[in-house]
Order: sequence, then structure tokens, then C-alpha cells
Amino acid sequence: MATVISQIGTDQVSDGISFLGVAEIENEFVLKTLCAHPLLSKLNLKVVQFDGPDNRGVDCGFLYNPTKFKLLEAKSLTVPIESGDRPTRDVLYVIGKLDGDVIHIFVNHWPSRRGGEAITREKRKLAASVSKKVIDSLMASDPLTKVVVMGDLNDDPINASVTEVLNAKGKTQDVRPGGLFNPWYDYYRKGLGSMAYNDAWSLFDQIIISYGFLSKENKGLRYNGSQVFNKNFMIEKFGHYRGYPKRSYSNGVWNDGYSDHFPTVIYLTR
Repeated sequence: MATVISQIGTDQVSDGISFLGVAEIENEFVLKTLCAHPLLSKLNLKVVQFDGPDNRGVDCGFLYNPTKFKLLEAKSLTVPIESGDRPTRDVLYVIGKLDGDVIHIFVNHWPSRRGGEAITREKRKLAASVSKKVIDSLMASDPLTKVVVMGDLNDDPINASVTEVLNAKGKTQDVRPGGLFNPWYDYYRKGLGSMAYNDAWSLFDQIIISYGFLSKENKGLRYNGSQVFNKNFMIEKFGHYRGYPKRSYSNGVWNDGYSDHFPTVIYLTR
């Protein structure tokens, strides 16, 4: 993981990531251990993580480079799953300054599709509404507020949680003040993904941004492109999962890989 994180974006930004949202995190200790790895230690990355209600003890987390990002506030937002259903991951809400711009960041890991996409759809729509409720409040005060909604959504850019609840648009020209833009819509339409299952690609790992990053009135940070980070060494070369992301474990056997998901990246510039 340190190998991958140390290389993300370095072809465009020499010192790498400003911040990184992560999912399926056991605790703060494992993130601090990761950040202390020799490949990452020079970045002096800081960690934000809260223990949430997921029965397996997995949560969302946030890493940031303190020379670029100044943390202002962080909190954990509970997804109100109905009584009787097992609780899901909280949304990690982080507010900070990136190069002087205040940014509101929501790190998500929405409920899985276990049991089928249709039967679990409403759970992901509910999870999406947690961020959207806060975003609507922010936009009511200032429709140019800079927002990032990121994470493993367990839905594609065309699914209702994204298109209806978040109301994220796939074309910049369709985004209005207060609205959200999804850079991954065109990627998905072209068949590109961040994870594969049963020989079909999905793009569950999305980074969705607000109109404030697109507006010509904005003199601060602006959106300048996106990327599925899938270097050759991160791709499985053999066996049943050939062509898939090279995972750490395969059918319970150590595979010396990285993850069954590719990271997704956005670039911001002035």
C-alpha cells in the first residue's frame, strides 16, 4: 500500500498527495503504522479516524499532508440504518484548508450489495443522503462552497444513490451553483473501472466535487482532471484474476498484492 500511495499523482505533482480518503480501516494504529513506512514517512502524513458502529470494526479514514492541508474540524456522521439491520460505516466528515481554500470532505463506504443490488439499493440511497443533507445546508449559505464526496460507494456513477440522491451530474455544463459534478461518469460509460467482479468492471470508487471547483468566478482551486490510478505493477498477470487489480489475498492465500480496488484521483490547480 505504501508503494502505491507514494506514487499517486507524482507524475503531475512531485510531492504527491494532498489528502487521501481510505476505507475498511481497522483502527488509527494501522493508519499511523502505514504513514510511518519509509516510503511515506518523509511526507509526515497525519491521520483522522473514528471508531464506528460496523460490526466488523472497519471504518473510513483520512490521511493528509500537513504542509498542504490544514485540518479545521472532523466528525463522524452516523447512517441511520433501520432497526434490525446491521449498522454500516459512519461517514467521515472533514473540514480543512487546502492552499487557503476551505474544503468540506465526506469520506464514504456505503453498504455493500450482499444479497443483491436491488434489495440493498435503499441502504445506499440512505447513506448518500447523510452527506447530501449537510451539503444542502452548506449550499444554502453559499452555493460556491467547495465540497468533495469520496469513497467506495458500492454503486456506479449511473446508480440512483449518485444520480438522484446526490444529484451528481456527469457533464460540467449541467452543473449549477450548489450542485455536484461526477468526473467518473464518462469513465464508466467507456467501460473503465476501479474494480472487477465476475469479469465485469465497476467504478464504485468515486470522487465527486461541487460547482465551486468548476466556476469561472472562482479564483481559488479549480478542478483539473481525474485518473484511475492503475499502473502496470498493480495489475494481476496470472490466473483466474488476470487483468484485475492485484489483491493482497486471493481465496485466502497471500498474493503479495495491493488491493482489489484501484485508487481514483482528482487534480486541482489555481
